[in-house]
Amino acid sequence: DMYKEDFGNMIEESRNSSDSSSAFAHTDTMSTILITVYSIAFAGGGIGSIAMSLVLVKMNTLSVTTTAIINLVVVHSLLLFTVPFRLHYYVNKKWIFRMPFCKMVSAMVHIHMYLTFLFYVITLVIRWLIFFQWKDKVEFYRKLHAIAASTAVWVFVMVFVVPVLYFEYGRSGPYNDTICFKFHKELQQESVKALNYTIIAAVTCLTCVLLGLQVFILVKVSRKLSTSLWSHQEFWAQVKNLIFICVIIICFLPYHLFRAYYIQHVNDFGQLESYNEVCLSLTALSCLDLLSFVLSGS
Repeated sequence: DMYKEDFGNMIEESRNSSDSSSAFAHTDTMSTILITVYSIAFAGGGIGSIAMSLVLVKMNTLSVTTTAIINLVVVHSLLLFTVPFRLHYYVNKKWIFRMPFCKMVSAMVHIHMYLTFLFYVITLVIRWLIFFQWKDKVEFYRKLHAIAASTAVWVFVMVFVVPVLYFEYGRSGPYNDTICFKFHKELQQESVKALNYTIIAAVTCLTCVLLGLQVFILVKVSRKLSTSLWSHQEFWAQVKNLIFICVIIICFLPYHLFRAYYIQHVNDFGQLESYNEVCLSLTALSCLDLLSFVLSGS
């Protein structure tokens, strides 16, 4: 009888632990923060994407910067398509769209973040090349070249990134069909840890380099135009470059810096998962960049 009772207790404990591991992870406060952040990203990003699309339709030239902005509109729009499903989940605390779609919605935030980061870097590098007069104007000589360059990036994402995320994501441990965005068990694998640390180091270092270069250029411009600084177009062009770097620092860097801590302490206490989700939600606010470009007349 004693053995039966112990066995029964063990089953009950394991059931309780599996119930708790499959339960909705966030408190009401955390849910409210997530709903607010994604709602702002959805509204501002949607308006910005539509407004920028109208601006781009009127433009004839297809510079590298314009091509990067077109790609930003596309990548933001893909993320914004998935946001209502996230909001539905955070409001109702239950995922009703099956696990494969949960994986896609979850992966889209990461794909969006790194593609946005890539297009920012390309735009900044091109504008700096023009500043240092290595190129007067960087343009694609044919629209076909712009389409080919953009297609190459997207094909790489579709062929290499999406399948890996889809098949490897959520493979460790039993995941409940009604619970979404809870794939932290993957982080116990050494290979996944190593990949995360590599990405964190790369993004952090690259951000420091971008900021350092932009500050150097601003100092150089300030010295050259000391008297007429505030009225000079060249100075304001460089200040506008800071918008890209500020978005990286405000939206992308907190997630990466917190993730370094999160990976080490992933099993220590449950609320860490909520903090990680909040930091991840900040990356969606980068969708507001297009709205800021339109409003500032960039």
